Amino acid sequence: MRARLIYNPSSGHETLRNNVGDILNIIEKADYEASAFRTTPKENSAQDEARRVAKEGFDLIIAAGGDGTINEVVNGISGLDKRPELAIIPAGTTNDYARALKIPRDDVVEAAKVILKGQKMPIDVGKAGKSYFINIAGGGSMTELTYEVPSAYKSILGYLAYLVKGAEMLPRISPIDMHIEYDEGVFDGKATMFLIGLTNSIGGMEQIAPNSVIGDGTFSLIIVKETNLRDLIHLITLVLNGGRHVYNPKIIYTKTKNLSVKANDDNRIMVNLDGEYGGDAPMEFKNLHGHLNIYANVDSIPLKALDDPTLAEKDAGEKIIEEEKKLDE
Repeated sequence: MRARLIYNPSSGHETLRNNVGDILNIIEKADYEASAFRTTPKENSAQDEARRVAKEGFDLIIAAGGDGTINEVVNGISGLDKRPELAIIPAGTTNDYARALKIPRDDVVEAAKVILKGQKMPIDVGKAGKSYFINIAGGGSMTELTYEVPSAYKSILGYLAYLVKGAEMLPRISPIDMHIEYDEGVFDGKATMFLIGLTNSIGGMEQIAPNSVIGDGTFSLIIVKETNLRDLIHLITLVLNGGRHVYNPKIIYTKTKNLSVKANDDNRIMVNLDGEYGGDAPMEFKNLHGHLNIYANVDSIPLKALDDPTLAEKDAGEKIIEEEKKLDE
């Protein structure tokens, strides 16, 4: 069996560059004939290499780097009829997908050792127009902060860079008039942003989509209705307080397999795919159920989230909704 390590040498303060030999040795111990490809500044370097080796019949691709590198590899193989298995070694800023798969995020060699456990699982892939994503897609003024954080800041400050930029942007966030269609309904009006997630980890936080289940065939959809600065600060507080934002009347929170988004006016809706610019709306999104097979710490991932709440949980949720309505008034 053949495996190709595709790594970004600039990720993780060059920790990947310094540990390529150890990572290849681990892959060899897992009975693969291992080789490595170092990405270049050329556009779609990781994506093109992933597609090339997939067509050559490689059995496994290991995407090593930040969420952007992983997204490129996913885009390289997701459109093919025959797709190799996937493993990831996180070395970026937020490493959302590795967090969801319970893969070590502070040691690239330990992350590679997940392959030795031999635990794999099918995962859903999101299709957005002609592109793909595996963790999060979104649009609206709040999602644009990822484009405004300079790469140098992300390398030096990590997730703190997003927090600093987010605080700076809050006063100038403005809603966009959107038309959003999803499995259970339609939203027509002004929204600060929409998010669709395939895991519960978004932007380094695991409470934004609290009942998301990896590989269940659905997106977790969050629509943040028209909000002011005070509303946004309150919602962020609720996210940090156990994911209580999902009960707020300013939020639509549901599951869907398909989604379409367009602007109701001439405003631009930039679409964010796994933290990178992915084009402008109008755009259609589709969940490709079980599309890729990936190495993960499967025995550490919760088998079920809160999709089927108990009566007590429903009562608690209703009480929170009433509390939020009173605050909103």
